[in-house]
Amino acid sequence: MTMDEIISFVDGLDGVLTLRPAPGDGSPDISWGDTFFYYAPDGVAPTTTQPFATIVTKNCPGDESSRLDRADTFRLNIAAGKDAFIRWTGHAPREPGAVVADPSAVDLLMAHPVYGAVGWLAVVNPGPRTAAAIPELLRAACHLARTRHERRAS
Repeated sequence: MTMDEIISFVDGLDGVLTLRPAPGDGSPDISWGDTFFYYAPDGVAPTTTQPFATIVTKNCPGDESSRLDRADTFRLNIAAGKDAFIRWTGHAPREPGAVVADPSAVDLLMAHPVYGAVGWLAVVNPGPRTAAAIPELLRAACHLARTRHERRAS
């Protein structure tokens, strides 16, 4: 799956706001080239919530283990919830063993190398092995974000 295919899929989910920071838009340069997906049915970027999924295209300080400095490499990160995390990793988020030995492995769904402890999943360069799981996980993450949004609004 390409970044554009993932972005197109998530853009098609109801209530999603996709942010793609770029030079000149006021965003920090560390975020340029990355993509952030929020549940924001009003189309306004939330200031108090995290995205439910992201695509990152480069190493960030403290998050170099995925080796995103390789050519044509990106990582999809998904907050699909505890149940999905357990189903895909075989462990609860904070349990030992939830972390993958090689976070730079491609097309492997794994605990996020930094945010796995809070239930985020990640996949470097999604491909045939993860293609079926990704839409399911992105829908689940969007649904959880929608549920949180509705709970806060009521």
